Amino acid sequence: MNIIRSFLRLKDFLSQHKRYYILGIGALLLTNLAQLVIPKMLGNLTNLVASGEFSRGDLLRFILGFIGLSVGIAVFRYFWRINIMGTARRMEYTLRNMLFEHLQSLSTEFFNYHKTGDLMAHATNDIHAVRMALGPGVVNSVDALFLTSVIVFMMARTINLQLTLVALLPLPIMLAVTFGFGRVIHGRFRRVQEAFSDLTDRVQENFAGIRVIKGFAREKSEEDRFREVNEYNVTRNMDLVRIHALFHPLVGYLGALSFIIVLGYGGTLVLDGSITIGDFVAFNSYLGMLTWPVMAIGWVMNMIQRGKASMDRLNDIFNEQSEIIDPGEEGMLPKLAGKIEFNNLTFAYPTSTKPVLQGISGEIMPGQVVGILGRTGSGKTTLLNLLVRLYNVEPGMLKLDGVDIDQISVQVLRDNIGYVPQDSFLFSATIRENIDFANTASDLAKVMDYAKIAQVYDNIVEFPKQFDTVVGERGVTLSGGQKQRIAIARALIKEPQILIMDDSLSAVDTETEEAILQNLRRIFPGKTVIIVSHRISTLQAANQILVLEEGHITQRGTHDELVLEDGLYKELYQKQLLEEQIESVS
Repeated sequence: MNIIRSFLRLKDFLSQHKRYYILGIGALLLTNLAQLVIPKMLGNLTNLVASGEFSRGDLLRFILGFIGLSVGIAVFRYFWRINIMGTARRMEYTLRNMLFEHLQSLSTEFFNYHKTGDLMAHATNDIHAVRMALGPGVVNSVDALFLTSVIVFMMARTINLQLTLVALLPLPIMLAVTFGFGRVIHGRFRRVQEAFSDLTDRVQENFAGIRVIKGFAREKSEEDRFREVNEYNVTRNMDLVRIHALFHPLVGYLGALSFIIVLGYGGTLVLDGSITIGDFVAFNSYLGMLTWPVMAIGWVMNMIQRGKASMDRLNDIFNEQSEIIDPGEEGMLPKLAGKIEFNNLTFAYPTSTKPVLQGISGEIMPGQVVGILGRTGSGKTTLLNLLVRLYNVEPGMLKLDGVDIDQISVQVLRDNIGYVPQDSFLFSATIRENIDFANTASDLAKVMDYAKIAQVYDNIVEFPKQFDTVVGERGVTLSGGQKQRIAIARALIKEPQILIMDDSLSAVDTETEEAILQNLRRIFPGKTVIIVSHRISTLQAANQILVLEEGHITQRGTHDELVLEDGLYKELYQKQLLEEQIESVS
């Protein structure tokens, strides 16, 4: 029952594809039936030879019969493989899609506490183990049940019941060994998968940070860290290998005992005339065929236990639910106008009891440009994350166009917001694809226009392939300023009603920054723009500026108002003014 419960998530797929399994199992049963005829034919052939009545015509008939059976077995074997194994492959494809789609639906908080390597192991090794359970596992199950029962019937009914009972004496021991080892295999295989997840995560993290590692000359240290996790992976695998190394010879030994018993007792029956030499040959052929399905019980237990362990790990992921509940089409706004209201907004991350933001109140009208300034850790990025609803807030604390943010469709919300995060993440694709990541189906001319607005066009056309240049992983082949400006173009091409820029001009010079801001003022009339920056020059033209300190708004006003007021804004303004004067003198 536990095994069935583990695989319940696949019931819809199995229901839709049951006809393939039925056809495949039918072909497998016909294959097995055809194989069961061969020992009887060998017995009859042996009896004919022993009787001295064997002729060339009999030989020809037996040869043609064997050829016909072999062709039939080959045809039916093809059909069961294409139906059962093919369906298992389709299941693998479906399950991997289900997992990826589910991961896409989870909130940011989930990815904060689940390693990339572990999630990749779920999508590779775990799904592979499930496929093995529902492909070869099904085949071995049918073989184990059908062949075992039919072979035992054939031996007992058509040859000799007593010889059959004696030959099957080791069978209960084999079954007990199989089930006992199955439980151990399940636990050890789960630990193997967990060790593989750790290994994958270490490799992924190392490759992603290879430039930092080389910059700090930490290659040897990272090799040692990798060796540790690799040794742990080998240890867990060796624990599993030891069980297999003990299990298969033990089953083989118990199977050999049956042959020894049959040779002794069956030989006596032949000498007594209780059975013919042909029956003895047929019986030994059946016994040889019986060894596989009995061992298949072990394979089945092995694969099912592995598949169950992996499916349990996948179910742990599937059971995770995003705390961001999307009202979907029931959302109360089809489009945003750009008005934002904060009503005593207080927020703490799910894993923390200390609020990051406290008592944030204010109103941003459509078409306003709002600047946000604050030291590192003051809550600026958190506030922006709440605006795109990466986290939930209490009802009434955050409204857009007079509607609680949790009553707005996530699709509508994020389609109407252009977000340029601090980390200008680019995908391993062309520059054109990165700029039009929102899939606006823009032609190259429009992509070029927005690259010009973001002041990155001149850099792009210097590349040999220009907009068809493929950037490296995370855009590593570009400079920080180029990545930031491509990320800005990516947000602008959506033509959003609200534009959020989270310190996204930090890697560009002041001249380029001013050109970008002028372009934004030109193309964004009537749109709400929120800019986070540590540079006063970036914010001084804003309609209002909010100063955040330790999660509180401590100052609010225009640039001209804040430079006259004692506080963080005036302090940073004077400091940056002094830096500019020193730079101009030098």
